[in-house]
Amino acid sequence: MGEAGHADGRSETARVALPTGLAQGTYTVAWRVVSADSHPVSGAFTFSVGRPSATTASVEAGPADDPLTKALHIGARHLAYLAGALLIGAAAFAVLCRPPDPAVLRRPLKAAWWTLLAATLALLALRAPYEAGSGPAAALDAGALGETLTSRPGALLAARVGLLAVCAVMLVGAGRRAGGGARNPAARAPGAVGRRSLVAGGALAVALALTWAAAEHAVTGPQVPVAVASAVLHLLATAVWLGGLVALLLALRRSTPAAPLPAAVAARFSRIALASVTVLVVTGVHQSWRGLGSWAALTGTSYGRLLLAKLGVVAVVLGAAALSRRWAARLVAADAARSGTVVRPRARVPEPAGGPPLPEAEPPGRTEAAEPAAGARPAHDLRRALRRSVLVEAVAAAVVLLVTSVLTGTAPGRAETEAVRAAPAGALPPASVTTIPFDVGTPGGRGRVQITLDPGRTGDNAVQAVVFTARGGLTAIPELRLSFRLPAQDVGPIDAGLVDRGGYWSANAVTLPLAGDWEMKATVRVSEVDQVSESRRVRIRP
Repeated sequence: MGEAGHADGRSETARVALPTGLAQGTYTVAWRVVSADSHPVSGAFTFSVGRPSATTASVEAGPADDPLTKALHIGARHLAYLAGALLIGAAAFAVLCRPPDPAVLRRPLKAAWWTLLAATLALLALRAPYEAGSGPAAALDAGALGETLTSRPGALLAARVGLLAVCAVMLVGAGRRAGGGARNPAARAPGAVGRRSLVAGGALAVALALTWAAAEHAVTGPQVPVAVASAVLHLLATAVWLGGLVALLLALRRSTPAAPLPAAVAARFSRIALASVTVLVVTGVHQSWRGLGSWAALTGTSYGRLLLAKLGVVAVVLGAAALSRRWAARLVAADAARSGTVVRPRARVPEPAGGPPLPEAEPPGRTEAAEPAAGARPAHDLRRALRRSVLVEAVAAAVVLLVTSVLTGTAPGRAETEAVRAAPAGALPPASVTTIPFDVGTPGGRGRVQITLDPGRTGDNAVQAVVFTARGGLTAIPELRLSFRLPAQDVGPIDAGLVDRGGYWSANAVTLPLAGDWEMKATVRVSEVDQVSESRRVRIRP
């Protein structure tokens, strides 16, 4: 065979030159490709040269996904999401919320860094077997790893490793500054974080988010530059919110009645979380619109159903977030009442010429007593309630990231819908494709029948049926019967009269006179005594 390529330069097609002098008979084409958003897709079809073969042996329909490799890849991807969110979110919490003891976040930051590095290296090693559908042992192939590094997903994973090295240098430098703060309290003040460090940290977070966004669904479909920017913002907002939740939870657990977490820290995070949620909603709506393409895809595709599941868990997170925001506001009020004063906005003292800036000072007569609220709960009770709501929020957020990791490995609803409508090269576009699983209850008696109706409208329809084993291979069976019935009009059953073509079954013309939801019944016989019938509904258009 010749080298594979695209037909007429179109990226959505694949073409390969066949060897000359093919003998007459039926051939099976098994294919597997990696889509533009880095997901492997496989399938198979048959064609005949001259007279079809009398029989066709069971042939694998392209390399199927290895269950262990796929599970390891999903697990590593989920760990990478979790670790990335914690790394970016905890660092942002330390800088923006200014907890009194930033050292409490040192261990979580280290754990997040090492976990993200290990998950990224695992994804890099598993990339080749994941694309090929082979077992995890193929990850030890140095040649396959070299090919992975030349691909876009592999190059982005390698770039992430390099960015983590830069991140390690920044974390070590921040740790040394924090250590010096024990001897020099001014080093631990909010102003100790320089503007250059903030800009460098922000740029590093954007670059890390780009290693995900540039390898997934955002790089396909309409408005790619806008979609990539939207995905980066979505990932950063997720990290700042969800990673910050874990950081806040750890800070609350470390606080004691003698040394409580200042309410101002929770208040700052509450404002940041609200801004993050706003960004998440805007970018999430945009990504959902691009991924689905239609309302029907929301319930009619795997991507849409996963998106609905994600939205359900996000609703739980938002409910817990609203509760956390309420507890944080009450905690601020309780701390103010306990201090007995309300501080007015401070006035800035003019800077003397030629000298350093003076600290801000309170003008005299601007402080007045605060009235404690009647029946207000003690501050330590409010911190305990805030810790519980934040814990619920963090656990639900982890579930959101799990669904997200599965969602990013699923073909978008728009692409799935277009794939069903698109025609294979050299064939008329199929109007209806239905898959019916079957199980006769005997060893080797499980599989599925893929049935194509063309054009899927009233009148004459061509029918083609292909039988697959449970592992995805094409198989020959003794008998396959197909009938159609329209219960609403009491029409049928109409027998399709399928004929074994050697590798697949077909009928040139099955007349379906009325439009509506027809019941399609397939009877599969796998041996002399073992058979089963399964039914599915199929819509016939006028």
